[in-house]
Amino acid sequence: MDSFQIRFLVSLVISVLIAIRSVKRKSVDFSAVFVGIPVFVAHMIAGYRFAILVLVFFFSSSKVTRVGEEKKRSIDAEFKEGGQRNWKQVLANSGIATVLAIIIAFIAGGEDRCLDTSNSKLITGLIGGIVGHYACANGDTWSSELGIISNSQPRLITTFKKVRKGTNGGVTISGLVAAGAAGCAIGLAFVIVGFVTTNCEAHVARKQMLMIPLATLSGLLGSLIDSVLGATLQYSGYCNLRKKVVGKAGPTVVKISGREILDNNGVNVASILLTTILTGILCAYIF
Repeated sequence: MDSFQIRFLVSLVISVLIAIRSVKRKSVDFSAVFVGIPVFVAHMIAGYRFAILVLVFFFSSSKVTRVGEEKKRSIDAEFKEGGQRNWKQVLANSGIATVLAIIIAFIAGGEDRCLDTSNSKLITGLIGGIVGHYACANGDTWSSELGIISNSQPRLITTFKKVRKGTNGGVTISGLVAAGAAGCAIGLAFVIVGFVTTNCEAHVARKQMLMIPLATLSGLLGSLIDSVLGATLQYSGYCNLRKKVVGKAGPTVVKISGREILDNNGVNVASILLTTILTGILCAYIF
């Protein structure tokens, strides 16, 4: 049995066990399972570091989603117990990275490569893109899930005016700090696992540490991009009937900001794509 077959079987077993646990805990619904399993398998085949990034993102985001559930229930019009993400949300937060992981698996043959442009500028950029992808996705999740329960009132990122909690594009200091911390967690996981799974020369190995501050920056940047897009291209209004901020216009809704161009998944995909590209380009120059 070769390494690809071993990785495939191991990833399949792990993803099925996680899926069963997640459905029971209402972290995902059944539709998410059928997308999440192939996503994890693709990342594992591409390299152990990428599989770890998926796990760090999934478990940490599920954890922060459960923090302050009662408070979120009274604020969030889209509140679901446990978060219960569907296939669209899973794909929005992992689709781009999955494509990059498949490309890396094809080029590198499943070998965990170092961030080293002297060896391959393309692979370095692709790896950086995946890290930036999950730093952004994790940063946005931590920021929104922890920011909404903070005591401070959010300000709309485009005008800095105070807005109601739950408004798309509303930011708080605690939310931005959470975004940076979430990105840092992704970078730290990538570097720690990389020390075990990659065989880098000493000077190249030391340079991998730069991914920690870079991922921190990507988490913060991704959250800011998400907020700008949310404030401008995603509708927010206050429903006088439900007494909550909602994402669609209606006869009982007073507009706060934005336009009905993108939904939450669309904003996530756009911000992740931009952060993935920017982080990949930076890695191609830094490493």
